[in-house]
Amino acid sequence: MKISSEFSKFAPEYGSYNTIQNQVLKHLLGKIVKKPKQILDLGCGDGGVCKAIDWEYEHFVGVDFAPKMLELHPKSQKIECVYGDFGNEVFFETLLASKYDLITSASALQWAADLEAIFKNIKRLDAPIALAIFTANTFKTLNKTASISSMLRSADEIETLNKKYFGANFELQSYKLEFKSTREAFRYIKRSGVSGARRILSYKESKKLLNEYPLSYLEFEVVFICSCSI
Repeated sequence: MKISSEFSKFAPEYGSYNTIQNQVLKHLLGKIVKKPKQILDLGCGDGGVCKAIDWEYEHFVGVDFAPKMLELHPKSQKIECVYGDFGNEVFFETLLASKYDLITSASALQWAADLEAIFKNIKRLDAPIALAIFTANTFKTLNKTASISSMLRSADEIETLNKKYFGANFELQSYKLEFKSTREAFRYIKRSGVSGARRILSYKESKKLLNEYPLSYLEFEVVFICSCSI
């Protein structure tokens, strides 16, 4: 299943399972000192960024490749929801036609097939940035217990790209989310869209992981890249 299909499939339930994403969003928006009027949100989902903004803006453009998520996004004369894959070079060219005061993305860029290409394109937009990206240390113990490698990039890899394209402020944050049972933790992974649509364990292997996972919580690691706070 493609990542876009995964997010669309669980879109109606996403609001009940995005606890960490909300914490990340709050921290990210807290870094925005100036209050931009023209905003571009890459991977806008159901509108977390748009709903959380507490200042007046003139135009908000939200881009996402999951149609069901866009259906849930707030809409008004000031809000433009665009269906598209920001990782697609041809599509990104359409974004270059407009000027923005802020380029933001909260918990979406980790799914990019080519993060460097996206950073390069964001750089071309020539605007302040506020980005939050989950790293390979997300689900660190779970991946280790299951003997699988993360599909996400390390914080060091992301920092290298930041230095190359932005030179922006770089911050690393860790989060933990407690659960009453391992089964509830695994249900969260499935319903929150943080699995990346990856299905690599058999039923037997999944059951073994369910029994052997040693923690009562899931681990998350997020990098924040911001030039809007400088």
